[in-house]
This record gives sequence, structure tokens and C-alpha cells, in this order.
Amino acid sequence: MRNRLAGSLGIAVSMLLLTSSLALADDNWLGTWKLNPAKSKVTPGPGPKSQTLTFEKKDGGIQLTTDTVDADGKAVHGGYVAPFDGKEVAFTGNPDADTTAPKRVDANHYTNTWKKDGKVTRSIKATVAPGGKVLTIIQTGQDAKGHAVHSTAVFEKQ
Repeated sequence: MRNRLAGSLGIAVSMLLLTSSLALADDNWLGTWKLNPAKSKVTPGPGPKSQTLTFEKKDGGIQLTTDTVDADGKAVHGGYVAPFDGKEVAFTGNPDADTTAPKRVDANHYTNTWKKDGKVTRSIKATVAPGGKVLTIIQTGQDAKGHAVHSTAVFEKQ
């Protein structure tokens, strides 16, 4: 009886430690990512010439900073801080959204919804590939001009 109780207690403690460590594990999209334009596809095009995304832990959640050079060569800087719980926060520097609602799915995936003037403009699914070196972001919706958008952006970890 004592051995069975000790075994059950050991399993319970092991499970608690495992689930606690998983809950505390960093999201694999944290860090700096650079767009690989050759592996990305933007419809309608053309896509940006370059883009860097930086995800950092901050008070209030995760801060995303974006630095983009658009197809016309214009530099655009923006970002947000969000708890990645699906609640809307302000999004600066994005012509297609003034709010965003990123939501963590697991350590390798998050979803996001962009809105402009209260209207949904994009639905986003982000995935970090096994190995943690590639982040793929798929966007569907419309741009600020109302044109349909479907893009697959491939980023490489820096």
C-alpha cells in the first residue's frame, strides 16, 4: 500500500512539474525574424521588399515591433504590446489595421485578427516550424483599399 501511494504521489508530482514547465515555456516566435521574399507570396502583389518582426516579452505581454520597406521603398515602423489572449489592443504603423487581437494557441502557433475602424480586415495564422528556424504567417482578408488579400509570408529566425 505504501509503495502504491508513493508511486501515485511521484506520478502526480511529475505531472505537475511537467505541466508547470510547459505553461512557463517561451513561445517559439519570440525573437527577431526576417522576411524571405523569395519564399513568400502576396496576392495582390507586390509584397514588401523587406520586413523584420521582433517579438519580446514586456510588461503586459509580448511586444511586436515591425520594420518594413514596402514595395515602393517606403519605410514603415509599427507594433503593439498584447497578452496574446485574443483581446484587442492598439496597433500602430499598420495601414490595414488600428487594432489587433493576437491569441496564443500553443508554443508554436498563434492566431490574430486585425480590425480597421471596427471592421475585421485580416485573419492570421502563424506557425513556427519544427526546429524553430522558420515562421510562416498566413493572412486572408482585405487591405485598406478593400482589395482581397491572401499572403503567405515566410520569415527566418535571426
